[in-house]
Amino acid sequence: MALAETLLMHVSITGALFAALLLILGIFLFSIGSSSQVEGKIYPPGPKPLPLLGNLHMLDLKKTYMSLWELSKQYGSVFTVHFGPKKVVVLTGYKAVKQALVNLSEEFGDRDITPIFHDFNDGFGIVFSNGENWREMRRFALANLRDFGMGRKRSEEIIIEEMQYLNEELEKFEGKPFDTTQAVNLAVSNIIATIVYGYRFEYSNTKLHHMVRKANQTVTMIGSASIQLYNTFPWLRRFVKNQKRIMSNVRDACKRSEEFVTSLQETLNPQSPRGFADSFLIQQQKDEERSSKSATPFHSKNLHCTINNLFAAGTDTTATTVRWGLLLMAKYPEIQAAVQDEIDKMIGKRQPLVKDRINLPYTDAVIHEIQRFASVAPISIPHQTTCDVHLNGYLIKKGTSVWPLLVSVLRDENEWETPDSFNPRHFLNEQSQFVKKDAFMPFSAGRRACLGESLARMELFLFFTFLLQHFQFTPPPGVSEDDLDLSPVIGFTLNPTPHKLCAVKRF
Repeated sequence: MALAETLLMHVSITGALFAALLLILGIFLFSIGSSSQVEGKIYPPGPKPLPLLGNLHMLDLKKTYMSLWELSKQYGSVFTVHFGPKKVVVLTGYKAVKQALVNLSEEFGDRDITPIFHDFNDGFGIVFSNGENWREMRRFALANLRDFGMGRKRSEEIIIEEMQYLNEELEKFEGKPFDTTQAVNLAVSNIIATIVYGYRFEYSNTKLHHMVRKANQTVTMIGSASIQLYNTFPWLRRFVKNQKRIMSNVRDACKRSEEFVTSLQETLNPQSPRGFADSFLIQQQKDEERSSKSATPFHSKNLHCTINNLFAAGTDTTATTVRWGLLLMAKYPEIQAAVQDEIDKMIGKRQPLVKDRINLPYTDAVIHEIQRFASVAPISIPHQTTCDVHLNGYLIKKGTSVWPLLVSVLRDENEWETPDSFNPRHFLNEQSQFVKKDAFMPFSAGRRACLGESLARMELFLFFTFLLQHFQFTPPPGVSEDDLDLSPVIGFTLNPTPHKLCAVKRF
C-alpha cells in the first residue's frame, strides 16, 4: 500500500497507472526467490524479492534509510535488498562499514552512478565519476584546493572574514525570531565561492540567493521517493516531474558557473590564479598549447561539473549541520550555557581561532555530537565493487551497488553509550578531555571520503564557537524548549524541521 501511494503521489497520472500495473503484476506472479547460496558461494542474505519489483513493497521510500536499518535487524550487518531488478548490498554498523570502506577501500572504491546523477554529471566531475577521470580530477582538486587554503591558514582567514558579515546579518534581526536557513546557507556558500572563484558575494546579491535556493531544492528532490523510483526504473523518466525540475536547476547552475568563468577568463593571469577555477583554466590552456586537447580531462564539462560538485558538497551538509547545532543549543540551554562558559573562560571576547580547539574540549565534544546526532548524510553516496570481494564471509560480486548506512554507524549501540540521545559525553573521558571515536564517520571513510572534510571541520568549529560567543539562541517567545521539534525533514540529506530562533546579543 505504501508503494502504491508513493507512485500516485510522485509521478504523473499516466506513469502512475503504468507503474501500478507493474505493481499488480509483481504481486500476482510467483516469487522468483532469492537464495543466499549459489553453487557453494554464499551471498549476503536478504528478503525474498518479487519479480520486477524486488523488495520495493517492503520499503518506505520517504524514509529509505529507516526501512533499511530495520531490515538489518533481521538480516544482519551485510545484507541484500532489491530495488526493482537492481541488487544492492547494504552495510550497517561500525564494524561492517569500516571493514568495507577502510580496510577494503580499493575493492569498494568505485562510485555507483545512479540515473539521476548520470543525467547531470555524465560521468564527469569528482563526486560522480570513476576511473581515470575521477583520479585526475580528485588529484587536481586536492592539490589546488590546498593551494587556496582548504583546511589551512588561508581558509581560516576566509571563514573569519565571512563570520563578520554573518554577525552583521544576524544583528539585523535584533533578537526577534528568524529562520536560520538563508543566513547560514549564504555564509557557508560564500566560503566555497571565495575558494573556487576568488571572491565572495554580498548577502543582498540576487544571484547568490538564486543559486543557494536552487541548490537546496535539488538536494531535497534527489532524496524524494519519485527520484528513487526513477533510479530503479529509468524508463519512468518522462513521468517523473522531479527529474525535470532537477535537470532545470542543474542547467541553471551550469549557466551561472559559465557566466562566472567567462568573467574570470577575461582577466585571467596565468602567473596569479585567484581560485580553483583559475587554476583549472590555466591547466586547460597548457594542455591546448601541447596539442593534447582531445585527450585532456581539463575541458569545460569537467570544470562546470566539478564546480557544481564543490558547491553542493561544500554548502549543504556544512550549513545544515550548523543549523542543527543552533537548534540543539536552543533545545538544550544548559549545554549551550556550558559551551559559552568554556568559551568565555578560555577565549573571552577575542576572535576564536582553529588553534583554540585544543583548549575547548567541551565545545569540541558538542560539535562532534551535533554531527553524530544529526546524521545529516544518513546513507553514503552509493559505492560499487571494483572486483569480486568477500566481506563478513559473504561473496559480493564485481559491479555490485553497495550502500553504507552511515546513520547506523553514528548510532551504533555497540559504540555509543546513549546512541539516540544528544549527549556530548560521548566524546569526553572521565577527566572531561576530548576523545576521538573511530565510529565517528559523518564524512564517510576510505578513498571516497568527503573531499572537503578538513574545510568542513574548520568551518564547523569556527562558525559554532563564534556564534555562541556572540549570541544566545532561544526559542521564539511563547515557545518552550520542549516544543522544538528534532524530527528531520528527509531529502538526500536530513534537514531540521522548519523553525525560527532568536539570536540575542551577549555583549
